[in-house]
Amino acid sequence: MGGYAHPVTSTTPAGGLIARLRGAIDVLYREAIKFGVIGLLAFVIDMGSFNLLRHTVLDDKPTAAVIVSASLATAFAWVGNRMWTFRHRRNRPAHHEAALFAGTNGVALVIQAAAIAFTNYVLGLTSLTADNITKVVAIGLGTLFRFWAYRRFVFAGEPIDVDTSPLAHD
Repeated sequence: MGGYAHPVTSTTPAGGLIARLRGAIDVLYREAIKFGVIGLLAFVIDMGSFNLLRHTVLDDKPTAAVIVSASLATAFAWVGNRMWTFRHRRNRPAHHEAALFAGTNGVALVIQAAAIAFTNYVLGLTSLTADNITKVVAIGLGTLFRFWAYRRFVFAGEPIDVDTSPLAHD
C-alpha cells in the first residue's frame, strides 16, 4: 500500500524554505529592476551632462567633465536608490548611508576617470566618440560594482516584511 505523501506547503520545513527562497528571489528581482531604472536615468544625466560639458566649458578637459557629470548622476542615484530601489530595507542613519554611497560611487568614479585619462593621455584617443565609448564601458563596469556594493554595504539591512500582494509592488 502506498503511503500518503505530505504536500510541500509553507507550513512544512521544506515549504518554508521554498517560500523564503521565492521571497528572496522576488526581492532581488524587484531591486534589480528598480536599480536598472534609476541607473538608466542616471546614465542619461551622466552622458548628457558629460557631452554638454565637453562641447562647452570643459571641451579640453575630459577628466574634469567626467568628474562633474558623474557627480551629478551620483546625486540623482542617491535619492532614487534610497527613496525607491532600496526603501524597503532597514537603513542605517542617512549620513552613514550617504558616506558609504559616496565611497562606493567614488570607486566607480575613479574607474571612469582613469579610463578616460588612459584613453586620452596614454593612447592618444582624444575624440568625443572615443571618450563616449570609453565612458559607456567604464559605466558598465562601475554599475556591476555598485549594485553589488549597494546591496552588500550601503543598503545592507534585511528587507522589512512587506505585503506580497501584486498591488504592494511598485
